[in-house]
Formats: sequence, structure tokens, C-alpha cells
Amino acid sequence: MRKPHIRSVAVAVAVVTAATGLAGTAFAGPTTGEARSVASATNADAVVAAARTAAFAHASVTGVSTGDELHAQDVMLDPEGARHVRFERTHNGLPVLGGDLVVHLDHKLVYTGVTRAADQSVKPAAATKAKLTADQAAAAAARAAKGEAGTAQLVVDARDGASALAYQVTVTDQDGTNTVVVDAVTGKVRSNTPDSDQFLSPKLVKSLQKQGVTADPVIGAARSAALARAGAPTGAKAAYPSAASGTGKTLFDGSVGLTTTQTSRGHYQLADPSRYGTEVRDAKGKTTESFGAGTKFTGTTNVWGNGTTSNRASAAADAQYGITKTLDFYKKTFGRKGIANDSKAAHGLVHWGSRVANAFWDPTCNCMLYGDGDGRTFKKPLVVLDVTGHELTHGVVDATAKLEPTYVDADGNQYGEPGSLNESLADIFGSNVEFYANNKQDKPDYLIGEKLGLSQKFLRRLDHPSLDKLEGTIDYWTPDTYYTEVHAGSGVSSHAYYLLAEGSGKKTINGVAYNSPTYNKSTVTGIGRTKATAIFYRALTRYMVSTTDFHDARVATLKAAKDLYGASSTEYKTVDKAWAAVNVTAANTPAAKH
Repeated sequence: MRKPHIRSVAVAVAVVTAATGLAGTAFAGPTTGEARSVASATNADAVVAAARTAAFAHASVTGVSTGDELHAQDVMLDPEGARHVRFERTHNGLPVLGGDLVVHLDHKLVYTGVTRAADQSVKPAAATKAKLTADQAAAAAARAAKGEAGTAQLVVDARDGASALAYQVTVTDQDGTNTVVVDAVTGKVRSNTPDSDQFLSPKLVKSLQKQGVTADPVIGAARSAALARAGAPTGAKAAYPSAASGTGKTLFDGSVGLTTTQTSRGHYQLADPSRYGTEVRDAKGKTTESFGAGTKFTGTTNVWGNGTTSNRASAAADAQYGITKTLDFYKKTFGRKGIANDSKAAHGLVHWGSRVANAFWDPTCNCMLYGDGDGRTFKKPLVVLDVTGHELTHGVVDATAKLEPTYVDADGNQYGEPGSLNESLADIFGSNVEFYANNKQDKPDYLIGEKLGLSQKFLRRLDHPSLDKLEGTIDYWTPDTYYTEVHAGSGVSSHAYYLLAEGSGKKTINGVAYNSPTYNKSTVTGIGRTKATAIFYRALTRYMVSTTDFHDARVATLKAAKDLYGASSTEYKTVDKAWAAVNVTAANTPAAKH
């Protein structure tokens, strides 16, 4: 998934909209409140200072204590006046894993509440001293992750009800990096987590290979007519580099327009200057985590690919199209400028590794990594649109709530509700990217991975998750959900989202038949995808933290609905009904977290 490290202290100021005035089912309209000026640095500093002061003044509920320092990661200013500051924490100078919190203020900067990851004290006992040296911890981490260990850093591990002195180590092997946390007193490995999020779990890939399943999607459907319409490149200008209008002849999405860079007369590069320099490069079979190590796609025509795998630029055209559509979805829907809301480029590397049957979001390079398939189970590059939207959403989660799996098994499979919620949000917003793009070659739907060529016709689906027999995705919450692999567990909140948006029962959308059941046999009338998506996005950015589970997510979305529409609104009441319909209620909230 992602590296649970403490980042350098930086304040990102963003005005995020109320999202109640979005126009059209494809989110084509301007964002409500976007015209409101972004706060000056001085105002942001004042908000951070007020939130930090409030956190210590209300220590009994915020959990901060002597020796803690709070480092602002994000400042969110709502058009209606509320302010929210997301903090990461250090204790006596040591980064605290699972110590993140969001402090909420009103328009007068008066404290209104907190969302916190750790429910217990985050400081180890005063007498606790490290018994392992940094070198010993690094050696233990290297053995656990079977790679080369970097420098071990002392941290406080406050995750999962703990408060332990530990070392955090990055371990690198030929497939990427893992973050390993080693107890500084006992030497026990507390966690060993892959840093890159895999679209397909190791468990699923192994199962498909064992069954002899072949996913060989049809590419270039209805391509001939579309390619015939592709005109000559335009956009030549006297000053270089400059933006140019190019054409991508993709594997999955037909002929699409791409904004590219004209580097000189008659020479072009697959990089988009209108979207912060977003670019896709060719990894050429290397398993590099450095975007700079990729080879630039350049050419003397502004046409990229030929719609088949015989041209290496075809997969790059899919990736560039998917990345830019995802950026546009987040910007035009929520005013979010880039994956981390920092107006920086999003990157992708295609043809990554040799026979890799997966796609990844990699926080090490802050980029997408796309495998070409293993040639047996997956026979085409994994560059379909909803895969890109899914994986880049992991980057958005990484920049906001930082939801993490609770534990990882020896094969790299991840478990625990926060990790399942992460996968669910990636599916929810990945599906929304399809609706935003509204591509005739990839009609929008609530199915995930429907163009991968699986005999099941999809990988996961939001309306009735348990129809996914490959991963064993679940429809409803039970106490055993904690022990469910995260892709399978994602069905709980994905189902709640679908019910909130579209409601229960039978419905046909864009030619796809849906029939969403409910746990309690209730009937849920949806509020529409626009409003449901606004609620889930606000919940993610304001009210979720690294340990948020499904019951916490229910509370987060209720708070978001109250912010946007009011506590007596139909929208608020439907949020409650949708969660009850997947068996997540106030009454069955577990007494204690795992």
C-alpha cells in the first residue's frame, strides 16, 4: 500500500467546495465556491496556530500530551466557514505512527471537534529504552522483507492500540520497497508493508494462475472509424516548448485527444504542459521507482500509438489519457489541483518490469507503474481507465487520510478495515472518473475492471459486491470483516456508496443492469451520484484518518452530509439508511478497535 512515514512539515491550503451545485451527471459543471479566493499564507498560519492551540487546550479529547508537537499537513477552508487542519505528530522529536488527527474549527476559529487516529496515549513508558541498535533493527527488517535495508529511524508506534518505541526501516528488493517497523525493545517485526498499492492482490493473481484463467481483453473495438477521423496534429507555434493538440490511438479508449508538448518544429513529447507537466514514460522492462529513469515518448508526428500492442506508445496513450482525465475529474469536481492538491504533475511509467500482471500507485516516485501482463493470465497492459482512476485515488488517500492496512501476511496480502476502506474509495472514485470521461469506447458504469477481459466480465462491482466470485468480495459488515483481505472487504463501503447514490433494487444505467440488495431488506432511494460523491469526498478529506474503519466511515459521511445539506436533510437521512443497509449502525459499533 503506502509508506507510513512522517513527511516534511508543509502546509497546503485548499478551498474545497461545498459541492452542492455540480452540474450534470458527468460532473461537467464548475465547482460551487471555487471563485472564492484562496486564503493568504497569513490566514493559513492563523488557522494552523488556532488549531494547534485548541488541540492542547482540549487535550482530554484530542489526545495530545506533553512532549507532543503537531505538524500541519493540510489546511481546509470550507466555503460555509468551517476550518479543518490535518496534523501529523511527533513525540519528543520522534515521528508517531498512527498519531494523526484533524482539528475542526468554526469560522471564528473556535474549536468544534477532533478526528483522531489513536484512541490511547501515544507515548511509550518513560522508562522505555531501545535495546536494539539501529543496525540490528535494519538487519531484522532486511530479513523480514528479504531485501536491502536503509537507515533505521526511531519512531513511536501508536497503531492498533499500541504505544511502543520502534524502528522504521525502508527495505528495497527488485520488485520495489517495503516499510518495516521493528520493536526497539523486543526486536519483533511489528509490521511489514509494501509501499506500492497493487491493483490486483497477490492472493487473486495466484488464484487466477492456479485456475488457468485467461484475461485477454479485446482492444481497439470500433477502432477503424475512430482512427480514420484522427486529423493531422495541430498546435505548431513559433515559440517552443509549447502546448500542442495531439491524438492518442489507445488500446481501450479508441482515438482520444491529448494535449502534448511541441519541443521544436515538427517534434513532440508526450507531456501535458496544461496539467502541470503530467507525463508518461517508457520503463522499458525495468522495475525502477524513479520516473526520471524512464525514456521519454517523443516523435515527429503528434500521434501516439496505433491502437495495438505492436506500438509501445499505444499503452502510453491509454495511461496519459487516464491520468489526465483523473486530474480533470478531481479539479473540476472538487477544485483539487493535482493528486496531492499541490499543483504538481502526475507521472506514469508503462512497460514496467518483465511480465508484470499488475498496475501500482507508487508513493516512492509519486507515479503510476503499469505492467504489460504476464502473457498467461493477463495478456494485455493494465492501462484501462478505471484502473488508473482507482490507483491515482490511492495517491489522493495517501495525501489525505493515509488509510493503512491493519496487518499484512507473508505473501503481501493486506487485511483490516482501514485498508478495505482505502480500496473502496479507490473503486468509488475510479468509477466516477469513467462517468466524468464519458468515453463511448468505455461506457461509464459501477463495475471495476470490466475491460480486463475476465470471464466474470468485471473484477469488482459496487451495486452487489458479492457477485465477484474471484476475490470473494462481501456485501455486508460482520465482526469478521477485520480478517478479510482488503479488496474483498472493500465491498462494504462500496455497497453503501452505491445505495446512497442509486438506491436499492433493479436499475439499468448505460445499458448495464443493476440489482442492489440490502442487509435489512429495506428499500433505499438514492440521492444521486453527484451528491453521494460530494459526501464521500468531504468525509475523506475532513473526517477520515489513518485508522478509520467502516463504523468511523459512517460517522464521517454523516458529518459530511450534515456540513453539505443539514442534519434534517434527506441526504443526511439517506446516508444513515445506506450504512444500515450494509449492516453498519451505531448499535453494532464494536466496543474497541482491533
